[in-house]
Amino acid sequence: MNRPSHIWLAAIVLIGYTAIAPSQEGGKQPFRLVQTISLPNVKGRLDHMDVDVKRKRLFVAGLENGTLEVVDLQAGKWVRSIPGFEKPQGALYVPELNKLFVASGDDGMLRVFWGDTLDLLDPIQLDRGPNRVVYEPHSKLVYVGYGGKDAGKDYGEVGIIDAKKDKRIGDIKVVAHPSELLLDRSGTTLFVFIAIANQIQVIDTNKRQIVSTWQVSSQHSSRNDCHGLQVGQGSRSLSNRGRDGRRLF
Repeated sequence: MNRPSHIWLAAIVLIGYTAIAPSQEGGKQPFRLVQTISLPNVKGRLDHMDVDVKRKRLFVAGLENGTLEVVDLQAGKWVRSIPGFEKPQGALYVPELNKLFVASGDDGMLRVFWGDTLDLLDPIQLDRGPNRVVYEPHSKLVYVGYGGKDAGKDYGEVGIIDAKKDKRIGDIKVVAHPSELLLDRSGTTLFVFIAIANQIQVIDTNKRQIVSTWQVSSQHSSRNDCHGLQVGQGSRSLSNRGRDGRRLF
């Protein structure tokens, strides 16, 4: 018997980089559970989430349920379900454009919704496997990872979307299906974590080319995308500083 999914909300109680590990003084943890919100009629695994801070809404990809769930964070309750997705995974809200981007893996779509009404604005056809979605505010571009084995290909792709016009304007080939994407603060470098290859491919977003490939630990390669990126972030390769010592993100 499947049970309804829940969201556990945590509050940061310790601030600062050193709060990631327990405090030596009191063994305090950086997060604590403050609320549990039930998602009625949502079965199976949840995936990516994003937040609309202004309207205090949380968008949740119901991967196995084929829906996007909307939660009112101020009221602490579920308010709406948007159906029609095949394996929804990536969710990205862009406040400055008032748009919500939702990637679904099995139908190869990146759908764009108006942020206020959540009406469908534009469907963008990609290929099978769309997953993680990130936004670069300087160029007004959205990057989405897809392809690889999900699409029957021996390589993956990072799609480049004009977020103002909702149009795909290019693609960058990577070694396999992208598990996670991470932009630096300037928006000129995109880190693409490839879990199946235990690699991070570094893309120059201006040139739209791979400029470096880093090997990372395979310790957690069989775990989910989030764990994989944490391995990358913890390694020497994906330090948050460049070779010249500048902070990247």
